[in-house]
Amino acid sequence: MHPHQQAPRLTSLLTTLCLLASAWWCAPALAAAPDLRTLRLPPGFQIEVLTDAVPTARQMALGSFKDGKGVLYVGSMGEGKVFAVEMDQGRATAVHTVAYGLQMPVGVAWRDGQLLVSAVSKILRFDGIDGRLRNPPAPITVTSGFPTETHHGWKFIAFGPDGLLYVPVGAPCNICEPNARYANIQRMKPDGSGLETVAAGVRNSVGFDWNPRDRSLWFTDNGRDMLGDDVPSDELNHVERPGQHFGYPYCHQGDTPDPEFGSKRPCTEFTAPVVKLGAHVAALGMRFYNGQQFPVAYRNNIFIAEHGSWNRSSKVGYRVVRVVLDAQGKVLGQETFVDGWLSKDGAGKETISGRPVDVLVMPDGALLISDDKAGVIYRVRYQP
Repeated sequence: MHPHQQAPRLTSLLTTLCLLASAWWCAPALAAAPDLRTLRLPPGFQIEVLTDAVPTARQMALGSFKDGKGVLYVGSMGEGKVFAVEMDQGRATAVHTVAYGLQMPVGVAWRDGQLLVSAVSKILRFDGIDGRLRNPPAPITVTSGFPTETHHGWKFIAFGPDGLLYVPVGAPCNICEPNARYANIQRMKPDGSGLETVAAGVRNSVGFDWNPRDRSLWFTDNGRDMLGDDVPSDELNHVERPGQHFGYPYCHQGDTPDPEFGSKRPCTEFTAPVVKLGAHVAALGMRFYNGQQFPVAYRNNIFIAEHGSWNRSSKVGYRVVRVVLDAQGKVLGQETFVDGWLSKDGAGKETISGRPVDVLVMPDGALLISDDKAGVIYRVRYQP
């Protein structure tokens, strides 16, 4: 076996090295893939394991893809690696490690043969990567100018329809009043120049996408902790124009002043979320469904991965939800699409078998889901 190629079951035995000793997000030793029979989906949908060889799998991005063959890139958090999954007709044929020794390389974005990777303060670029999976190129530093704090320092990244790279910078705290470098979503040219802020007052966004109808930016944002079980809600937000402020740290969920900072600026100054997703669900990766495989009612809806709570007396999240939009992009509601990673026995004991992180629509219309607890990528398809 080539040193950059990994047997699917071998990596499921690896343990996660915590980068921060006290960090709540550190995953325990990787478990085998969850029993798929415990996962619940709407009628007609099937779920399977694409690969279980991606420890602490976080964001996913498609590389070159043609005639059902191509490459899926996956950033990891605790491993400090980037994985490349070779795919053929919906099946994983090999998994390669194409980068290692990086600091929280959660975010991956591919464009014109170049793979960009986030590593806290840096954005790195790997040129011609698709053809060099077994002998990956050395990274080129695009920029090293982002903050070095690791609290909310990991970054989901993506290219927008404008060709610019969008990069969130989380608040370096649970609740504080940071300077303008933090708590926002920024964008820049692929070479790192022209950095500008698109959205402010964003505590920690780990997922965003653009509406295929009007190309406007939507993003998830994690609410603050330590205000109780049910407040504040995580948010789904819509950027209608650059420069909007979404409230942090003064106002949460659009209508709840912060007990420490809320007196400084009223909630009426800020843009309220379009959907309250629930307190502590940890809404992360989100994508509009632009495929053709799922029923028509799913077209242009939003899928959101909920990583699951830690700051709550009883756990919530650990599922993928669907936000239903009408033809004009108006939100009609939200519902559970996949759950079952969180279970309770007769005595109320909670067991977690997986934690969804990101979702990604494939060219054939299937939906991929990454799981950083089990080190798994799932594939959901519609087959009545």
